[in-house]
Amino acid sequence: MRYLLDTHVLLWWRADDSRLPHRWDPILGNTEDHDITFSIVSLWEIAIKRALGTLELAIPMADFSRQLQEGHGFRQINIEPEELDRLQILPHHHRDPFDRLLIAQALETGAIAITNDRHWKKYRCKVQW
Repeated sequence: MRYLLDTHVLLWWRADDSRLPHRWDPILGNTEDHDITFSIVSLWEIAIKRALGTLELAIPMADFSRQLQEGHGFRQINIEPEELDRLQILPHHHRDPFDRLLIAQALETGAIAITNDRHWKKYRCKVQW
């Protein structure tokens, strides 16, 4: 099964934050049986929020990405042209540009999106929380 993590899920998993339900532990902690992906879009969102002073992250972005990949076994995906085509035709249920691109990626890759953002359910992508 392929999963795409929303940005807040990435941050909560890494920080062992109690807002991320423990029912995800067996899935996110088992990258041999599950393809757990995160997007460069999430790294971009984190970098912008850090620059604005609305998010603290004590390590450089490259180290954060490496930690997710090597330390947790997650796979980073980049933005593909087909995902941008999908983005252009998405209905405007959600105004957040980062989430809209993540939604397009979930739709194009067939991934199950892990997010607690209720707006994602308005799209035809698979969402679990």
